[in-house]
Amino acid sequence: MTIKDIPEEWEIRGTETPFVGNKTSVRTDDVVMPDGTVVHRDYQVHPGSVAVLALDEADRVLVLRQYRHPVRHKLWEIPAGLLDVPGENPLHAAQRELYEEAHVKAEDWRVLTDVYTTPGGCDEAVRIFLARGLSEAEGDRFEVEDEEADMELARVPVAELVRGVLAGELHNNCLVVGVLSLVAARDGDGLDALRPAQAPWPARPFEA
Repeated sequence: MTIKDIPEEWEIRGTETPFVGNKTSVRTDDVVMPDGTVVHRDYQVHPGSVAVLALDEADRVLVLRQYRHPVRHKLWEIPAGLLDVPGENPLHAAQRELYEEAHVKAEDWRVLTDVYTTPGGCDEAVRIFLARGLSEAEGDRFEVEDEEADMELARVPVAELVRGVLAGELHNNCLVVGVLSLVAARDGDGLDALRPAQAPWPARPFEA
């Protein structure tokens, strides 16, 4: 048996969209099960996201702390954001988020990993990039607002983040997956063996 996720779509007898928000919506599908019964499945429809694990020469990761209202926490996270335009190139979106949230640019970009954040209740797909060769971006800083106006920035050693993840002190999905994937990649074939930044992403197809 090959351990690999495969695309598959069961028959849908009907669908409704009871809620439409600014960026996401909620959909209800009537899905035919293998035994022929039809069940309702509610899920959030999401445009997709990108995240950036930015690693500097001192083996520190650029992180930010931001208030997240649904979980009533200030969470340490890596820079991330929505794919605002259908078909948007995820690398371009990641470069934009790194600039907007940290005023940083990077010379070397790789795909670290691709994940579905909560596939039981949301179709959000996230591509997490590894960015190296960091330097300060040119020009003025991006004007932030709302929760981002209260954001804190820091550079934290990889080992300290790993410790925090395993101790249950850090909870953001992209930070946890990104940091542990970084360590796994180092212990495997190395960071230079990661997929190129423009690698295909079937979950959110894009123009290179």
